Order: sequence, then C-alpha cells, then structure tokens
Amino acid sequence: MLRLDAYRWRSRRVSRRFAGRLVQVQNLPRNYLPDLAQARGLVRTGNFDALELLYPSVPDTLSQLIRTAFIPKPGCRFVVADYSAIEARVIAWLAGETSTLQAFREGKDLYCETASRMFGVPVEKHGVNSELRQKGKIATLSCGYQGGPGALKAMGALRMGLDESELQPIVDSWRAANPHVVQLWAAVNTAAIGAIETCDPQCVGPLRFIVESGILFIELPSGRRLAYVKPRLGENRFGGTSILHDGINTGRWCQLETYGGKLVENIVQAVARDLLTYGMHQVEAAGHQIVMHVHDEIVVETSDVTVDEICGLMASMPSWAEGLPLDADGYECSFYMKD
Repeated sequence: MLRLDAYRWRSRRVSRRFAGRLVQVQNLPRNYLPDLAQARGLVRTGNFDALELLYPSVPDTLSQLIRTAFIPKPGCRFVVADYSAIEARVIAWLAGETSTLQAFREGKDLYCETASRMFGVPVEKHGVNSELRQKGKIATLSCGYQGGPGALKAMGALRMGLDESELQPIVDSWRAANPHVVQLWAAVNTAAIGAIETCDPQCVGPLRFIVESGILFIELPSGRRLAYVKPRLGENRFGGTSILHDGINTGRWCQLETYGGKLVENIVQAVARDLLTYGMHQVEAAGHQIVMHVHDEIVVETSDVTVDEICGLMASMPSWAEGLPLDADGYECSFYMKD
C-alpha cells in the first residue's frame, strides 16, 4: 500500500498548470465495481482463484484497484471532496446565463433544467418527460465550447442510442436555450481579434485581452493571465478570420489555430483552476492536510474532520467570483476510490 506523506501539491512556475510530482495521480483508471472492498481483499490475501471465479476480467479488476493502493496513515481516513459541475457553473457565470445560475442556486438538476429550456416542456429525472433528460445531459457536456454534432459523437451520443439525424437539432436547441453562452463565444472571439489587430486592450465582462511583447494575454477575474505566443490572424476553413498562435502540439512547437469557443474553454478551465487553488488554501489554512488532488477533487487525510466541513471550505468564494454559485460534494473512505 502507498501512503502519500511525501506528496505536495504545486503548479508549474510559468504556465501555473498543475503537474504531478513523485506519485502521478492525474490519470488513474476509474473504479466501477460495486464490491470494490471485496475485490481488494481477495488481491491483498492472494486469493486469485476466487478473483478469477468472481470477476469476468481480472486485468480490468486489477486496473480498477490501482486507486485503492493509496491509504491514509493509521488512525486516519480520507475525506474526498470535489466541485459540483464546476465548468457549467463557471461558463454560466461568465456569460450571465441567469436561468442556469438560478437553477444551481435552487439546487435543481441541471440536465433536467437544460432539457426543459431546450424543448419547452417540464422535465423530471424520474417523472414527466424523463427521456429528454439524457438529451439535456449530452448537450450540456458537449455544446458549451461551441461544439457541434461531432462533439456529441465524441461524447458518445450514438452509443447512448441517439440517432445521427437528432444531433444537429440537439445542438440548435441547446444554443437557443443558452443564448448568453453563444454570445460569449462571439464576444471573446471578437475581443481577441481586436486586441491582435489594434494592440489596444479589449474587455469582455471581467476578462481583459491585451497584446504585449508579442504575446496575447487574457487576464482572468483572479488577475492571473493566460498567454498565447506570437498571435496573428489568418483565414479559417470557412473563409472567416482565424486566430493563430505558436504552441506545443503532440510534443512539438508549431502553429496552432483557435477560436471563440476554444478560448472560452481555456478561460473556463483556468477560472476553475483558480477556484480550486483558493479552496485548497482555505482547507490548509484551517489546519487540514491535503495529501493529493486530482482535477477538481482534493483528498484530505484526517482523523476527525467531517465531509461537510471540507466541502464548506472548498466552496469558499474569493472576492473576484461574486455571484458564482459554487458548491462541493464529498465522501469519506478508508482507501482512495471514486464514489
């Protein structure tokens, strides 16, 4: 078993993106087994005959057990907490999508609310028009960053039973139900082009676009900046103006193309990272030990703190995020796992 006494969370000095050190926990296989503790016990005791008998795929089972190798020190347990629908909350906040923000504040099911706005009828998870919730879910997960039918396919829409002819109408319905997000894509695209063309600062709500020393900077609400090296304008495959910059793709430095929806994705994920960092500082300032974090999830090693206390600290709001309905959820476990 592995204890994480030596793990420390940190970020790279230049990009400020989180990087794993010592133990790489960012891409561990998920676990789905309903009897995870039983499978773990069989492996720990070396009872591989029973493991083969009870589980159809031993390699898959062992893969799911990798997370469970991480354990707290004696007398402690893990409290795992993560943000609820963080990207959907951030993009709605940046765009001023009031219906989505209100749904979050009232604790409503986002996928039902989205489907209801898309199709103009009430949608309940286990009630009226419940079959539409799946369309609301796949649209919410796929369309927020200007994705079209291809994004729905990549998210598994066809495997979920949707017909190809349904995909474009779903995209159209989602965009009609989220007009402020659509406006955000266009405004961010226009601001980036304007900053590159004129070298004059451009603003979109709390975001500021400026070109300095041959770099396009996007200043986030926190004050942190995203950087795009050697920004310039070109022509995209539709004949419109495209935004070009230099960066790394598949391990090599090359020319990259971006656009409003992609920039919004970068911004939203960066804001989510800033919120996570703020929450982590609140948890540590309260005297709790974070032994690792994975994406928007933190793992605290403790003998006495409650899940509610850690989630409350995680949902602390920085002054620059006023009006963002942040929420966190969590659970406790004797070995690391996905709930």
